[in-house]
Amino acid sequence: MKYEMYQEIMEQPLSLKNTIESEKEHLESISNIYANFDKIFLIGCGSSISTCYSIKDAIKSFSTINIDVQTGYEFVNHQMLEKDSNVGLIVTSQSGETADTLAALRKAKEYNITTVSITNDKNSSMAKEADHSVITLCGEEHAILGTKTYITQLFSLYVIFFSMIKSQRTESMLNQLYELPDLIGELIESTQEDAKELAQKNKDVDIFYCMGSGLNYGLAYKLAMTMFMEGAEKHACPLYSGEFRHGLIERVEKGVSVVFIKSNDESDDITPKAIKFCEGIEVNNIIFNLEDYADVDSLLTPFILLIPLEWFVYHLSIFNGLDPGSTRHIGKIRY
Repeated sequence: MKYEMYQEIMEQPLSLKNTIESEKEHLESISNIYANFDKIFLIGCGSSISTCYSIKDAIKSFSTINIDVQTGYEFVNHQMLEKDSNVGLIVTSQSGETADTLAALRKAKEYNITTVSITNDKNSSMAKEADHSVITLCGEEHAILGTKTYITQLFSLYVIFFSMIKSQRTESMLNQLYELPDLIGELIESTQEDAKELAQKNKDVDIFYCMGSGLNYGLAYKLAMTMFMEGAEKHACPLYSGEFRHGLIERVEKGVSVVFIKSNDESDDITPKAIKFCEGIEVNNIIFNLEDYADVDSLLTPFILLIPLEWFVYHLSIFNGLDPGSTRHIGKIRY
């Protein structure tokens, strides 16, 4: 039996291709507007906020662009704003109706702050109310994990922010980004069996620690929060690699499972140190390394490693008798 998540994994290349063709120039024009702001708020929750973490951590290595990532209710309840200030806000939401994210959008508009929504529904409240609306062309998405909407939201943020930075590397990376649909298709076909085998090996693991440095933290966050906990109903905890020696280092031991997201970027010397320490005490290291899957700029790591991680969680759920796209409680409580 193939669950809805299976089909949605398969639809990622086309969703990305359609979004590139439809929104590339629009995203570049938004980039020109937002490059003039003193500060940019990024608002989301679940998979959507993980894309915000990824772009914030990717950009800070190249620019002093002031990016502030918050959940909707943190922004609504705790963020002081000044009317007509030189700041912008971008909200990300698959449905365009996420209550706290929508509330943040409306608060920003009360202060005459320029707003952008990135959603998968052109008829949603966010798409209608934002000053600029980016539509990811994914069709309906049912699996709670977020597959094709995640990858197209992340694409949209990459174009907006990296188009602000004029350098040889970022221009080369953006060219690779626009060519990703074919590579994503190849990875979907080539990574499933190994991920399935890995899932079977780890089907009885109850808690996964998920670790990444820099831009890889956003994917570690998504892996823990929406993929393991929502999709596979496994306990999970995300953390920056630099925080390994605070807390987790006292909990790792033989049999404990840690998932490492690794780019082989020269600037990341912390993740390899954590891996080496864990190997020395026989921790169950589960390593997803960019170089094992594609020869692309390390800035694109979240796009590449997403695919084997999706297959891993998909089959992990099935080995535990679950539908990887279903939920128990999400949607029952509205606030």
